[in-house]
Amino acid sequence: MTLQTVADAVGVSRMTVSNAFSRPDQLSPALRERVLATAAELGYSGPDPAGRALARGSAGAVGVVLTESLGNAFLDPVAAAFFGAVAEELAPTGLAVSLIPADTIGERSAARDLPIDAALIYACAGDAESVKWLQRRNLPIVSVDREPEPTGTSIRLDERAGGRLAAQHLIDLGHTDIAVFTMDPSQEGFEWNDDPRARLDNHVADERLRGVLQTMDAAGLPLRVFHVKDNYDHVIAPGAAAIVADPDRPHAIICFSDLMAAAIISAAQSAGLAVPEDLSVVGYDDSWLATAVRPPLTTVRQDFVAKGRAAARALVRGIDAVRAGTPLPLPAEDLIVPVDLVVRGSTGAPRA
Repeated sequence: MTLQTVADAVGVSRMTVSNAFSRPDQLSPALRERVLATAAELGYSGPDPAGRALARGSAGAVGVVLTESLGNAFLDPVAAAFFGAVAEELAPTGLAVSLIPADTIGERSAARDLPIDAALIYACAGDAESVKWLQRRNLPIVSVDREPEPTGTSIRLDERAGGRLAAQHLIDLGHTDIAVFTMDPSQEGFEWNDDPRARLDNHVADERLRGVLQTMDAAGLPLRVFHVKDNYDHVIAPGAAAIVADPDRPHAIICFSDLMAAAIISAAQSAGLAVPEDLSVVGYDDSWLATAVRPPLTTVRQDFVAKGRAAARALVRGIDAVRAGTPLPLPAEDLIVPVDLVVRGSTGAPRA
């Protein structure tokens, strides 16, 4: 069954049948309905997608690399909320969204072989195998929550501002013994950093730490930094327990994420400590966890929807620019999404 079969049955040209499937605005509603009805009766499902993509020079899809693991990405409330916003914004464009694993499996690589018009890379390390392949393919690329690239669009939160807001809030409450609970993928286990000013091997974590340090330095206060390897429950929980069990534990702690903050609150309460009377806790993200824990979290809020929509719009702009003849790679563009502090019950003045 082919286009010509349907065209002969309806008494129109092959182009008219093709337009009925791919360019409906070129036909009257009545004619398009007649073509599609005849195609359905004959068992014709439409032009081959691969051939249609070749003919128009477009795959009609974008690739998305979500963190280091697709499975972990959908367990992470932040990554899931961000991806939902991207998908919603792209839906009216007709672009399909294809998820790409961060690393290849054997000889297969979706990042190398998948037909896509542009790629979005979310929070992945720069040495991830998929990132290397996508960069080699010379596609429009949008990077999110990563160190800015020399070409293409980068979308980032104002991470340092978030760190400053969290630290200043605790200082204003009267806290002088403040620590940061964060992540550093280059380290194993969990421990206090020997040098709290040492760079972390994660762009987002390091930027948030720099913001906290700026405010602590301005107030003339020292800072301790406790790190775990990654922002996953099974890694965070032992670290949170170690902080709470430390006889010299801090009176207030700023966490890399709401996930870490919730783990700290759970560990503190299990140890018989009161939050915020014995330990004030600040999270980051304002995910659903922030209001699910008790007491609810004071946290740095990021707008998942604004960030996701900005990423989707940047993808569409990149595709449109290439179609209009703009040479690749596209010029660098760095978009900063603002953050704000939401004060709830997990922070308070220190005990006398």
